[in-house]
Amino acid sequence: MILIAVISLGVIGAIGALLLYAASKKFEVYEDPRIAQVQEALPGANCGGCGYPGCSGFAGACVKADTLDGLLCPVGGAPTMAKVASILGKEAASAEPMVAVVRCNGTCSVRPRNNQYDGSQSCAIASTLYGGETGCSFGCLGYGDCVNVCTFDAIHINIETGLPEVDEEKCTSCGACVKACPKNIIELRKKGPKSRRIYVSCVNKDKGAVARKACTNACIGCGKCEKECPFEAITVTNNLAYIDYTKCRLCRKCVAVCPTGAIHELNFPPRKEAATDTKTGADKPTPAPKTEKTPVTKEVAAPQEKVKEKTN
Repeated sequence: MILIAVISLGVIGAIGALLLYAASKKFEVYEDPRIAQVQEALPGANCGGCGYPGCSGFAGACVKADTLDGLLCPVGGAPTMAKVASILGKEAASAEPMVAVVRCNGTCSVRPRNNQYDGSQSCAIASTLYGGETGCSFGCLGYGDCVNVCTFDAIHINIETGLPEVDEEKCTSCGACVKACPKNIIELRKKGPKSRRIYVSCVNKDKGAVARKACTNACIGCGKCEKECPFEAITVTNNLAYIDYTKCRLCRKCVAVCPTGAIHELNFPPRKEAATDTKTGADKPTPAPKTEKTPVTKEVAAPQEKVKEKTN
């Protein structure tokens, strides 16, 4: 009886194994081996900055795509995409490096508080309750949601200003901080040649007087920058100026005419100082040094001596 039971169990096991093998072949999902190779070449950050759910999803998209145009790993950048291209036998698409930019200039000194928030220290929660501790309902709340989601330690809150600051060397433009900010003040922009950028550091859409009252550094929508820009890179919509980095040629003319200092220029050499007319406030060239005219002085002095002699 024991032998029959053992044989029966063996036959049942063999039949079950055959059925499982047949089912695995029947419903087998083929995966291109190149997906694993591409995933191996990726940094493995799984940040989602590429627009896909992790490195595995991005690897599958690269393998399935006919070209690599529009596909970029923000963490690995061009070197990583070159490796991916060599694995797939495709050409790597060229992409300009990006960096996160904080579009709020409302520091503690220029944006006074009119109330105090006593609740969960989260921008997402605070933004659903009220506009903020200051008169500007568009500005940064300063509770650090962007800091918490950054896996590269590239953004921190400045204690003195109360605003987040981005470390360009560490930023991979993954976009996690952009998604985490409920006020939409963080933006990915072209890094620019020599890391030079010009942008409007304000998102306040209130009218000029209201915006200026809430924050002295706010954009008031005056349109001076739009008129001054020779490349039509600036548009003013809803009382707010915006600089299109694809059109901007970094001439910095807009920076000079902004009355509130809302337009920021980063990593530029210092400007040359120019003399200023005290009456009009306009720049004027430095006057040439005066030269002494000795002959004229002598001719004028002689008649004066003669007059004194006659008087005596």
